[in-house]
Amino acid sequence: MSNQTIKTPCIGLCSTVYGDLVCRGCKRFHHEVINWNGYDEEAKRAVWLRLEQLLVQVMTGKVEVFDRVTLRDQLLARKIRFVPNQSEYCWAYQLIARGARVINQLELYGMVLLPEFRGWALPELRDAIDREFFLLSEAHYQRYIAPGFLKEAFGE
Repeated sequence: MSNQTIKTPCIGLCSTVYGDLVCRGCKRFHHEVINWNGYDEEAKRAVWLRLEQLLVQVMTGKVEVFDRVTLRDQLLARKIRFVPNQSEYCWAYQLIARGARVINQLELYGMVLLPEFRGWALPELRDAIDREFFLLSEAHYQRYIAPGFLKEAFGE
């Protein structure tokens, strides 16, 4: 499986069609969703990298991946899509996102919850991760993207 296998961060839950500036599904900015097919590989890689960095930031605060190989093997065995050249913390997110209701022993997948989250049910943790990932994406948009759009809109 290569980065080409998953051609877009889209997960089919687009909220930009409802006016969100950041998609609640994939966490891309509205203009990235709209223009994705027109982006060259470098632009797509930049978006993928930003999403990866934000997701890793969230995940490393919640879980520890102690066995990358086991995690990868479990994803393959369960046919859970992931991007092999991304961080194992992105893989961990894919596992939790797809298997939160059925996983009982996270250790069998090569990872553990950090102590402050060990009492959490995985569906609850998955939802918290998703909210935090969205909030970070939204904050990134407000800090770095929105000011540029305002300057363009007002001809500055």
